[in-house]
Amino acid sequence: MSTDDLFTMAEQAGSDARSLAARSEELRRQIAHHDRLYYEKAKPEISDREYDALYRQLVDLERTHPELLAPDSPTQKVGGRPQGTFAQVSHLVPMQSLDNTYSEEEVADFVERLRRLLPGDEIPMTIEPKVDGVAIALLYENGRLTRAATRGDGTTGDEVTRNIRTIGVIPATLRGKAPRILEVRGEVYLPKETFARINAERDELGLPVFANPRNAAAGTLKQLDPNIVAERKLSAVFYGYGAVEPPSALPERMEEFFGQLKAWGLPVNPRHWTARDADGVMKAISELGEIRRGFPFETDGAVIKADLIAQHARLGSTSKAPRWAIAYKYEPEQAKTRLLDITVQVGRSGVLTPVAELEPVFVAGSTVSRATLHNEEEIARKDLRIGDRVLIEKAGDVIPAVVKVLAEERNGSEKVFHMPKHCPVCSAPVTREEGEVAVRCANPGCPAQVRRRIEYFAGRSSMDIAGLGEAVVSQLCDAGLLHDVAGLYELRAEQLLPLERMGEKSVENLLAAIAASKEQPLWRLLAALGIPHVGVTVARTLASSYGTIDRLAAASVEELCGVEEIGEIMANAIHGWFRDHDVITLLGKLRAAGLNFGERDAQSAAPAADGPLKGTIWVLTGTLSIPREEAAEMIRAKGGRVSGSVSAKTTYLLAGEEAGSKLDKAQKLGVKVLNEEEFRKLIEENHRDEGD
Repeated sequence: MSTDDLFTMAEQAGSDARSLAARSEELRRQIAHHDRLYYEKAKPEISDREYDALYRQLVDLERTHPELLAPDSPTQKVGGRPQGTFAQVSHLVPMQSLDNTYSEEEVADFVERLRRLLPGDEIPMTIEPKVDGVAIALLYENGRLTRAATRGDGTTGDEVTRNIRTIGVIPATLRGKAPRILEVRGEVYLPKETFARINAERDELGLPVFANPRNAAAGTLKQLDPNIVAERKLSAVFYGYGAVEPPSALPERMEEFFGQLKAWGLPVNPRHWTARDADGVMKAISELGEIRRGFPFETDGAVIKADLIAQHARLGSTSKAPRWAIAYKYEPEQAKTRLLDITVQVGRSGVLTPVAELEPVFVAGSTVSRATLHNEEEIARKDLRIGDRVLIEKAGDVIPAVVKVLAEERNGSEKVFHMPKHCPVCSAPVTREEGEVAVRCANPGCPAQVRRRIEYFAGRSSMDIAGLGEAVVSQLCDAGLLHDVAGLYELRAEQLLPLERMGEKSVENLLAAIAASKEQPLWRLLAALGIPHVGVTVARTLASSYGTIDRLAAASVEELCGVEEIGEIMANAIHGWFRDHDVITLLGKLRAAGLNFGERDAQSAAPAADGPLKGTIWVLTGTLSIPREEAAEMIRAKGGRVSGSVSAKTTYLLAGEEAGSKLDKAQKLGVKVLNEEEFRKLIEENHRDEGD
């Protein structure tokens, strides 16, 4: 071989090495980018399968070329960075993630590896649903919940105890005898039905929707206000352990541990299986696949674990994952179909939402013919065109979504979609505010908006008028009987009886439900009116702070900014809404109809002029272990009054955690400040005095 040949080979080797190094660096960059989107922003751009493919490429590259392995490689880390908005806490035992696979062969390899690592041992295994939620660790000391933390980077996570306490299925105190130290691991999830409702509400308001229930759960746990977390109705499932003192408190098998979790009062997976070989494991995975859509949570796979807990320590772990467990992930159920058209719906706030009209196709248990496309930017990002062949799946096994365009199947006849310049219902011009993706119909009297507003007004979270669903509202509007929500209170039996499916009994029930809604508390009316940025939580806060609509309507922007959780943008929107001519007219009609504008709340809430807290004025601030409105009701029940702002007239400030400017002002004015423990003691003492 000549010298020239040797130089050529050396140059080629150097070029290959540089190419491999560049490829590994690019993979690390991409994975870090997607980790930030997934863990920190809860807004992934790619599917789990696509992410796993990138990750597997990097693993294979580093395994084949160890010289490329960097200490900061994603393969050496667990999860994402902790968030800066919460206190950081260290897990007593590192909280690792699981290796995963989509392959039956790799499941068999996992079982064989266990046998190889523990030669001669019987290695029974458990198989359970893999809940697609947010990993959480709860610390119980002597049976009492003292701390809750997210996984974070596996060593340090966000301390989210206050938010976790709002989840009804998680006990504050364990039942029966518990270890001195018990760290349990599980998943917090958003039930699929709740996920569908929240996304529908966000879509109608032109807000970004959650890609899946896991993102929604992650976004909820990041909320700084536990009242918002409580409203979302999160749930949880527990299946693992961290630190346990004394260690003898752990049973011998995982199967027994699941039973122990249940006995302590912690929710567990509804089903699990046991197996002794790879065939048994795959049979369990297949059975789980058949029933998983019936669970309230999204299940994207199965977790296989060595059942004997003593074997966990012997098998050990890598820097990232235990060797005694693995996750098998199901292929997402997708279906090919054709995008026949894109139509546009108009929501109650005027937001125009494009909807995919699909060639009907069966996927994940039902036939799908429509899917929301959210906004024009989403359509452009996916390069969707009318006539395209597309892949669809169900987000959270609930909401149909177009996940991919099959661009290679285009024939040139496909059409690019453009958002209309005029409302498709009333032909009014559409507008788009700077910085927003939402396009809106500029006509508040648009028939589509009117229908949606009436449906929302009557909904469960608003005025809760039974029998006034979407079909009935449409029928009443089509008949010319309703033009705004105030029209509900003018309906008469003789107008309704001629309508289709309106018998005497159904008309009687509907009119009774409408009449009963006049007595609903103020917060429900505020939530129902569609005030910008005002949902149930803010409605409760405003009702508690101002007491009546008249006081709220008269509040200045500065006064509104002084209310907890109300910022400048929200304050300006509320202030402006109450000064709109159409709003003033509507409120006048509702007042004339006899709805409760808050005065009746005050009458019912004041138990007695001689209550033990008579004459006291309270202001609540910070985060409490109970919803703030509940604490306010306790005060009113004793004769006290609750105000939204601190003044020289304030008697007490009830200050929870992270109390802000109201605490500073109270201290300057010499107002007596009580913490929650002191508040409860005062309430209990007054209760005993009343009994005497």
